[in-house]
Amino acid sequence: MKVAIVSDSNSGITQAEAKELGIKVVPMPFTIDGEEYFEDINLTQEGFYEKLLGDAVVSTSQPSIGFVMSLWDELLKEYDQVVYIPMSSGLSESCASALRAAEIDYKGKVFVVNNQRISVTQRQSVMDALELANKGYTGQEIHDILMKVKMHSDIYIMVDTLKYLRKGGRITPAAAAVGNLLKIKPVLRIFGEKLDKYRMMNRTLENAKRILLDAAKNSIEGFLKDIDGRTDNVHISVAYSGTNRSVAEEFVEIIKKEFNVTSVVCDPLSLSVSCHIGDGALAIAISKALPEEL
Repeated sequence: MKVAIVSDSNSGITQAEAKELGIKVVPMPFTIDGEEYFEDINLTQEGFYEKLLGDAVVSTSQPSIGFVMSLWDELLKEYDQVVYIPMSSGLSESCASALRAAEIDYKGKVFVVNNQRISVTQRQSVMDALELANKGYTGQEIHDILMKVKMHSDIYIMVDTLKYLRKGGRITPAAAAVGNLLKIKPVLRIFGEKLDKYRMMNRTLENAKRILLDAAKNSIEGFLKDIDGRTDNVHISVAYSGTNRSVAEEFVEIIKKEFNVTSVVCDPLSLSVSCHIGDGALAIAISKALPEEL
């Protein structure tokens, strides 16, 4: 059974990386000042932030289901089955559209994983799926395993500016004005399909890093440990928004020492998330490794 793995660019996997991994990545569309762009096709990270910080009108969209289905059709000429891992259904309608299409026209051929992840935790799902496919698991089996472990991850994000939370209606203009005056850098959490407030009163980057580290430790020692009694089988990742990678790389080194790990993935945050939180964000993500018996 040959199984193709497909995701979208919300995973942070670039087209070049996808080619190296032997997978496919659907580019996410954006509308900027009335024009349509596609992530990593005709919209680079640098180009996105140049427009976002230049006060262009930026909005997210979802891939055309026709485009997604045409990709499935092309892959099914070479593969027996397809596993599609889109961004969280709680953050986009694209997953629901794919689920409907797979159920109606691709039953037994395409398996859509609605595991409610985005950015680096979505990326980890893709890597897990690829590992399972290489071990000979079927599309149905990969789907079922990923769905079983879908809540075994967490993301905490420090937001550098309140401007975009205000634009998106997540905080009031008055709260944003006061927060900007006090230089508040709130910490948000993505768990499952929700982007929620975690710790709003925070005023410095160093303090934010401490909050992020402690929050990740609490998750590892808490609900992730409850799964199997272990804390040594967790993938830790760093994500950031903007084009300045240096703060994220410094944070990686802190994490390596604090958690006694040698490998920490460091990727830009999904542009779909960045569109709502702006430039300068810093995040830590944790994902439980697949059970060893698999």
